[in-house]
Amino acid sequence: MGLVYAELTIVSVRDLVLYGEGQLHEDEIRKIKVNSLVDSGAYMLVIPEHVKIQLGLKKIDQREVEMADGKIQLCEVVGPIEIRFANRKAVSNAIIMGNEVLLGAIPMEELDVIIDTRGQRLIVNPENPTMPKMKIK
Repeated sequence: MGLVYAELTIVSVRDLVLYGEGQLHEDEIRKIKVNSLVDSGAYMLVIPEHVKIQLGLKKIDQREVEMADGKIQLCEVVGPIEIRFANRKAVSNAIIMGNEVLLGAIPMEELDVIIDTRGQRLIVNPENPTMPKMKIK
């Protein structure tokens, strides 16, 4: 299987709240369309510094992150961020690292999407085409 990418829209939840309170116009909501690497072997949403800046995200925490080669790196956590794909939305925090967006397993579960290995693409779970379904037990 090769690399799988998906077009996502990521949105500042802070801006969505301000819009909902009437403090921001709809066209002022910061959002970005990105071509994201999809990696079910990673846990979180990862975004580069320039995306953090474009969305006006603030640091909310920091975490030690173990890289694929076993190295440990201290990274900033920002959020919350709304992730949009097809007819799905999920809210997640993000790790600041690297130079591309990476969609990991936790937000994939919330979106209820799967990797179509034959088509090399991210798709809405065909068992739940109209809305995401989550197991909570």
